[in-house]
Amino acid sequence: MSEYKKRRIVVAGGGTAGWMTAAALARTMGDSIELTLVESDMIGTIGVGESTIPPLVNYNRLLGIGEAEFMAATQATFKLGINFENWKLDGDTYFHSFGLTGRDHWSAGFQHFWLHGLTKGHQYSFDDYCLELKAAHAGKFAHLPENRMNYAYQLDSTLYAAYLRKLAEADGAVRIEGKIGRVELDGGNGNIAALVLDNGQRIEGDLFVDCTGFRALLIEGALHVGFDDWTHYLPCDSAIAVQTASVRPPIPYTRAIAHDAGWQWRIPLQHRQGNGIVYCSRYLDRDAALDRLITTLEGERLTEPNFIRFTTGARRKQWHRNCVAVGLSGGFMEPLESTSIHLIQRAILRLIRMMPMSEVSERDVAEFNEQQHTDMLQVRDFLILHYKATERRDSPFWRQCGDMEIPESLTQKIELFRETGRVFRKNEELFAENSWVQVMMGQGIMPQAYHPIATKLSDKELDHLLSGLRDSVAKTVASLPEHHAYVASYCGAREAEAA
Repeated sequence: MSEYKKRRIVVAGGGTAGWMTAAALARTMGDSIELTLVESDMIGTIGVGESTIPPLVNYNRLLGIGEAEFMAATQATFKLGINFENWKLDGDTYFHSFGLTGRDHWSAGFQHFWLHGLTKGHQYSFDDYCLELKAAHAGKFAHLPENRMNYAYQLDSTLYAAYLRKLAEADGAVRIEGKIGRVELDGGNGNIAALVLDNGQRIEGDLFVDCTGFRALLIEGALHVGFDDWTHYLPCDSAIAVQTASVRPPIPYTRAIAHDAGWQWRIPLQHRQGNGIVYCSRYLDRDAALDRLITTLEGERLTEPNFIRFTTGARRKQWHRNCVAVGLSGGFMEPLESTSIHLIQRAILRLIRMMPMSEVSERDVAEFNEQQHTDMLQVRDFLILHYKATERRDSPFWRQCGDMEIPESLTQKIELFRETGRVFRKNEELFAENSWVQVMMGQGIMPQAYHPIATKLSDKELDHLLSGLRDSVAKTVASLPEHHAYVASYCGAREAEAA
């Protein structure tokens, strides 16, 4: 067996990705590693990843983070899903919730029983059977026994990085201030030997984690792994973000509002709102996009516009030699389903599971890359669904989206659901059956058939099932406190900490 040698791990770059990495490694690996993070105060971060998804709840618990303290420090609110406006048609709305809808049978999802109910005269919306969705629309939230409410957070990612920095440094991580001038390679094996800062300081390491964002200084700049461009499927390539003062109590969901060349986001935090526009520069120029964003803002503007250019896609290798890419350096998924922080989290936890005992195992590297690539492909397909499954033909952008060819993997998912009402979750993919069902039906894809097991229920049994589920949801929502009041009492941000 290999004898363990304390590993020198160097994280290149701070921000959300860098400090999420450092905090997790320092907390879980402890004295078995020497952990250094290199970042420069002169280099800004993207810092607009304000909307998250439920796995972050477990990530924070893994690190032993107290939820109320964390939410106060990051000005966070609770998030029950995303309200999609103008996606199927201009003026149409649907909701992608984090919860389960109805009650599944082992052989078939709840949608099959709901579809059978439609043939029996039941007129209630599929939405009426989802607790999280109805609570979101009512503006309510509370922690329920047995974790019966699935949720995520809407937070200030810059404050989250600062919060994690304190944890990481308390657990032994060492931060070095400095700008990376060049990456020094080992002439013998091609591994990264050291980061050389502008002041000449060399930071040596055994394993390097590239958290340098879009620049990808290590994984691409030094190791040249290549990049797969997915712009054909996801044509938006630009974003502008700005923060405004809150003008109303925060709601427990994020809004994604489609326009003729992309979409806009609104994310309510405790003391402000995050706003942004995502667009395709082929159909909307920067000045017009900025004007559209500014004219739709609510509340006093707190920041200057942050202009972002991006290419949706993924590095061909997320781990190469002794370098692992985490965050934007490994690829970018536009923020439509709030997956950026989740993909950071997945990479970090995967790296910890595959932490080398001595020399890096090429088997580990291959497995890591395959799993990361699978994650990104599955997220990519889910994002494409929103653009492809649209009835909008009111602009060149939407005509391009509606007419584009899509991956066979997505075609299979859509057509299987259209023909049979079935959705299958593969390889622990992020988005489960209910997510696909909500978005596909929300975008206008309705099944032509359903599972015959639904017909085994008598009319009386079907009535009892559906009415019981609806009543349970309605009664629970009625008993919940207002979201903003619950947040204020549970984790109201302390001004001194927020500053």
